[in-house]
Amino acid sequence: MKKVLKGWLIDNSVTTDNKTDKILLLASAGSLTLDDVLEEMYKQDTGLRPETLHHSVTLYHRVVMDLILNGYSVNTGLFRAVPQLKGVVEGGVWNKENNSIYVSFTQDKALREAIAKTVVEILGEKSNIMYILETEDRKTGLKDGSATAGHNFFVRGAMLKVVGDHESVGVTLTDSKGATTKLTDDQITINNPSSLTLLLPSGLTEGEYTLTVTTQYSNSYTLKVPRSISTSIWIGGKPADGGGDSESPDEI
Repeated sequence: MKKVLKGWLIDNSVTTDNKTDKILLLASAGSLTLDDVLEEMYKQDTGLRPETLHHSVTLYHRVVMDLILNGYSVNTGLFRAVPQLKGVVEGGVWNKENNSIYVSFTQDKALREAIAKTVVEILGEKSNIMYILETEDRKTGLKDGSATAGHNFFVRGAMLKVVGDHESVGVTLTDSKGATTKLTDDQITINNPSSLTLLLPSGLTEGEYTLTVTTQYSNSYTLKVPRSISTSIWIGGKPADGGGDSESPDEI
């Protein structure tokens, strides 16, 4: 399969003093699940039955996971996975409230070689678009969407400043059951166009949430109609097979 990544030229929100500085924002091709990957594998005409493919892949996942969580550094050729222990240990006792387990994944030889053969296609320039570039759990330092209830959560992107009188304006967290929690004004501790720092409510249960920022902010005027951007976060840490993508600017 030919490997092509497409991106839009956008202003670099970090270097505010350089008005011509641009970065590429990936144009998402969509979001896939394990079932989608298995379907693509089946199309390769391997001669294997769908249930055999499914069993092989899920067995592979389980074995790799077990090895990692028993202290092994696992090198698959595609990636290298290493378990890490986070947080200060007080009184010589492991405390899940203050300590966490994190698995670091780094690209390995096969993926590096594929990256070298990948073509990047620039679609053009977009301005005044709203997007989320990255997040960070200020407690653990993780940037994979992990978050900790009762602690600060950093969001970096563009056009994120929460302003406007419309009732929908603000930051919300929606759990997997559809229950929504809206942050109060004082829980948005830093409110800039290019970044937000949020104090997450302490009562949030562990699991996946959709974090949505809704605002009427724009560069030179207030939008009549609010716009939103969402991303998936995981209170208590991102699961090994967790996924989630911010919305593409084309979807805003």
